[in-house]
Amino acid sequence: MRTNLTEAQEDYAHFLPALSSFYGSYVGKQRFTEAVPNDRIPSNFNNGVESLNYLNAKEGQFQYKWTLYSAGHADLDVNKDCPKEDMARNRDRENTFILGDSGGFQISKGVWPADWKDPNCPRAEKKRMEVIKWMDKYMDYGMVLDVPTSVTRHEKGRQESGITTHQEALLATKINNDHWMRNRTGECKLLNVLQGLNHTDADFWYEQVKEYSDPKKYPDSYFEGFAFGGQNMVDSHLMLKRFVTMKFDGFLQQGIHDLVHVLGISKVEWALMLTDVQRAIRKSTNPDFMVTFDCASPFLATANGQVYMDTIIEDRKKWKYLMKPGIDDKSLARSNMSFKDAILNAGLHDRFIDSPISDGLKVSDICHYAPGDLNKIGKEGKTSWDSFSYAIQMGHNVWSHINTIQEANRQYDAGICPKMLVDERFDRTYTRDVIEAIFETDDRDKALALVDEFSRMWMSIPGGQRGFSGKKTVNPTTFFNHLFETPEAEEEDIHEDGEFTEDEEHVLEELEERQDS
Repeated sequence: MRTNLTEAQEDYAHFLPALSSFYGSYVGKQRFTEAVPNDRIPSNFNNGVESLNYLNAKEGQFQYKWTLYSAGHADLDVNKDCPKEDMARNRDRENTFILGDSGGFQISKGVWPADWKDPNCPRAEKKRMEVIKWMDKYMDYGMVLDVPTSVTRHEKGRQESGITTHQEALLATKINNDHWMRNRTGECKLLNVLQGLNHTDADFWYEQVKEYSDPKKYPDSYFEGFAFGGQNMVDSHLMLKRFVTMKFDGFLQQGIHDLVHVLGISKVEWALMLTDVQRAIRKSTNPDFMVTFDCASPFLATANGQVYMDTIIEDRKKWKYLMKPGIDDKSLARSNMSFKDAILNAGLHDRFIDSPISDGLKVSDICHYAPGDLNKIGKEGKTSWDSFSYAIQMGHNVWSHINTIQEANRQYDAGICPKMLVDERFDRTYTRDVIEAIFETDDRDKALALVDEFSRMWMSIPGGQRGFSGKKTVNPTTFFNHLFETPEAEEEDIHEDGEFTEDEEHVLEELEERQDS
């Protein structure tokens, strides 16, 4: 198996694991105190809890230099020490890359209450300053604090933000943009965030905010890239039109605008398509151009009791990661059986791909509590997992997700193609060839017409916006409820081949809060 995933990255679009503060806290706290006792650390971990730190090129059980971290889950006070965030704060800045998510999601959900459309609102002003100072100190790139148009679809978001329309969300975002232009230090490069719930609104949003990225208008404070949110991130037709307009508007210039981030991408096929876009733009416009994309799936899957088992990469088929309910058995708490063998013996799946985290792991490292054992609150729980069981499996899931994306790119380059990226109804047409032709075109109208000409192809490449499409397999909060003795939740859907909806992120957030307490 590959342990140095940084070296294996090649020229693929860059996946950024959306680092969970729950996960990072184990790495950070262990640097200051014995948060995890030595006898609880798996024997296959070469460097204690630090083995989980994929940003650590020397001590991580595997290495991967790129990640995303959200201000929405961070301690934004840069003037005080915060051990639980040391994985992000105290990293090798020369050899790692972190993109900061500004926390627009928190505004849309009503978690950061303020009158965001009032430029003089004290609460909004305080949060803007906290986020930009945090970005400047710890992030390499950061998204400017946007107010997503999705706020209009959430009752609490509308109530706590005072925003009820697309126009008000855009106004609030422009207020934030103006603030960041005035107060940025240049330590962190900034991404202009694009929103919109449909093509018309997304086009209008782009036209209204693109000036913030214009170095002629703002030579000392322009934003160095873009982040695609809203419909831009789930609609391949709109996404390609946006890239084309950015090219001809001069927003893909080498050394000026070198990065575009696409939010919430989970599908393997979209990872391949973004590689096609990155390569086409590098060839035609900017040799230093980089596409990044993120999702929180490896962490959310574990919070919902799921473990990455296998991948499906077959020619002319749907490509996917396979997640299954993890093994939870108190009778295995004293077992020396390997984690892999225990999963296979239990019949959870017929194949399990080991990671550098799981290779050599004992099932008792996960199934920690035996019958009669008391948990941290002095009770005998229903589960064999403790909170560190989650962290270990998150590490496995992160490696599995990154490796799957990289392996998919390798197979794609070798001529193996997922069904979604080839149209065989008439003449065989590959998505990658169409994308290359679009960006080879030197005429804006012709390039846009070419995007429209293949509209039926783009319709066959649906985005997910962290949404599932699959069969029900397990109640997603079962293991969480058992671990923390919460009331039983109503049964919800979780699937083996997809992502989580934004509404399900509360599971991970609760896990983080409980672990802190």
